[in-house]
Amino acid sequence: MATSKKQRAGILIIVVATVLGTLGSFAVMILSMQSNKQAQADYQKVLSEYKKEQAAYEQKKQAQADKLSAKYYETFKQYSSQVAKFEIDSVKSLATEDLTEGDGALVDDKTNFAAYYIGWDANGDIFDQSIDNNKLKTPLPVSGLSTAGIIKGWKEGLKGMKVGGVRLLSIPADKAYGEAGSKDSKGKQIIAPNMPLKFVVMAIPAPETITPPDMTKLMNAYQEAQRAQ
Repeated sequence: MATSKKQRAGILIIVVATVLGTLGSFAVMILSMQSNKQAQADYQKVLSEYKKEQAAYEQKKQAQADKLSAKYYETFKQYSSQVAKFEIDSVKSLATEDLTEGDGALVDDKTNFAAYYIGWDANGDIFDQSIDNNKLKTPLPVSGLSTAGIIKGWKEGLKGMKVGGVRLLSIPADKAYGEAGSKDSKGKQIIAPNMPLKFVVMAIPAPETITPPDMTKLMNAYQEAQRAQ
């Protein structure tokens, strides 16, 4: 079908507008992709920095643990001889015995210290301990007995001992893990229901705090850099 000049001009305008619109959308898409690529690159930089700081943190923690192990292992390992079977009915109330009296601060609700320990049940089975492959693991930090996430038998039983000392705790089930007992992360029962427990606990001075990397802080720095662009 033949078209007039006005019709052809109108068609040309529509085609040009369509092409320009498509090119404009394409340009926006390209810019968006470039922006996303830059954002991804910046994020990867932040993630890489975090991984480096995390690796350095883990190295410092391990070096500290090794140093403490070298200092306390030979002394603490001798107390593993305390582990033995006992009658369930023999532990009806909380009992404590100082195997070695310390010469440090008196442990109370606000005392910061760290602990090495061996825990076992009435069958003489060790369910958790600080000794691993002839060395000591990182000690358990205790930021005051009143706030620490430890069982009631520890909160009550460690009070009054001195840092540097070793104490034997005999803990009835109601001040340990009670009727439920305790399971591991896979749901396996590691402490039977209504099981009394015994622990040997060595209290040591709280080691220097090693601060872990803060991903939030790194991300905030990244976001500020993005806003400044």
